[in-house]
Amino acid sequence: MNNKFIVISGPCVIESEDITRIIAEKLKLELEPFIKSGAVDFYFKASFDKANRTSINSFRGPGIEEGLNILKRIKEDYSFKIVTDIHEPYQAALAAEVCDILQIPAFLCRQTDLLVAAAKTGKLLNIKKAQFLAPWDMSNVVKKVRDSGNDKIMLCERGTTHGYNQLVVDMTSIMEMHKNGCPVIFDATHSVQKPGGNGTSTSGNRDYIPYLAKAAVAAGADGLFMETHVDPSKALSDGPNMININDIPALLSQCIAIREIIECQNN
Repeated sequence: MNNKFIVISGPCVIESEDITRIIAEKLKLELEPFIKSGAVDFYFKASFDKANRTSINSFRGPGIEEGLNILKRIKEDYSFKIVTDIHEPYQAALAAEVCDILQIPAFLCRQTDLLVAAAKTGKLLNIKKAQFLAPWDMSNVVKKVRDSGNDKIMLCERGTTHGYNQLVVDMTSIMEMHKNGCPVIFDATHSVQKPGGNGTSTSGNRDYIPYLAKAAVAAGADGLFMETHVDPSKALSDGPNMININDIPALLSQCIAIREIIECQNN
């Protein structure tokens, strides 16, 4: 891992190849100055399947075959590194043919077979801390992956369950998870979710994203995960807690400035 600020961003799910390309094109335009200057290490994220939707009637995505083909074309056409979620062990090897990072969803971070399969691909893994786990419990997750022969691990803070339909973020969890010797990413968008808050879908409050993102960077986060869309109100998954693409450059500039201050204080 290099010392660049890691940015993982893209739509929650592949809604269609057209809208995924529109989002990719816009992200390339908005983030090009940060990428060219070497300020960030950027990864484009989109899911081929959202297997954990609230309702059985919710949109899930195009599936693994079509989804990975779309991500492969996005990778080639925009020169992006790619991140996607996997939910079952058999998906690990298939996704590894296209993706640079395999992401383990929070609800599945204790699934041993999934972790072992992902580890055996040799890919960098971004493992989300479960909403029900204490940050120090992630040491067991890290050990499963390392004992499976892979030390390329990032851990991701995305909030902790606090009562019904409510998440809170304990910024000390970033420091706790750093004790595992892994970079820690902050998921600034899922942290403002209200799981199941709309009855048959998740709600959230995107207004809190900038405040939590900046606080996480000040607490030592090595990067940000931010799901985004050109029109979050029309997104087919997690729209209420997405950040509009137009708002990313200003927030990213502020976060990089905060990181530089922290690094100066530490040196």
